[in-house]
Amino acid sequence: MSLPRLHVLTASTRPGRVGPAVAEWLLPLAAGSGLFDVHPVDLADFRLPLLDEPHHPSERDYTQEHTRRWSESVAAADAFVFVMPEYNYGISAALKNAIDYLYYEWQYKPVAFVSYGNTSAGLRAAQMAKQVVTTLRMFPLTEAVSIHFVGRSMVDGRFEGTEAHAQSAKGMFAELERVALALRPLRETAG
Repeated sequence: MSLPRLHVLTASTRPGRVGPAVAEWLLPLAAGSGLFDVHPVDLADFRLPLLDEPHHPSERDYTQEHTRRWSESVAAADAFVFVMPEYNYGISAALKNAIDYLYYEWQYKPVAFVSYGNTSAGLRAAQMAKQVVTTLRMFPLTEAVSIHFVGRSMVDGRFEGTEAHAQSAKGMFAELERVALALRPLRETAG
């Protein structure tokens, strides 16, 4: 049986974001777990405009090349980690837009959250994202990495996570693999 394919999704697109640095810190931990075929995915690379498809995502009748590329990427994954900031007590507009572009491609896939911010560590955004993804038959995990005062952990453009962050990630990956494998039969028969 092949390893589940994990997409570590950098979910912020704004200039000056720290998401790529947090994702770069997380990727070797994911690969080192030996549990996944790990792939970095940066939402900014897809340059998705505000949802511009004329048909409902459940129809899978995509007219835009950027939507087809995004669909292929999401469909290829068995599990996700969203590396995400909190904006105004919620998820970024770019992430919400990217989620809304698709429907079937998300189904029966677990998602974990590496959230960051200041005092809240992005926890409100993670909670909001959980409400959104369940509508798409995704399975949000309780296990997460929550990064308080992310700016304090940035050194020369790199994120330096603590041992506590690494231990949280280890538990998150173990649960993510367990759920991804359990959901595999549903993904194989879905949509």
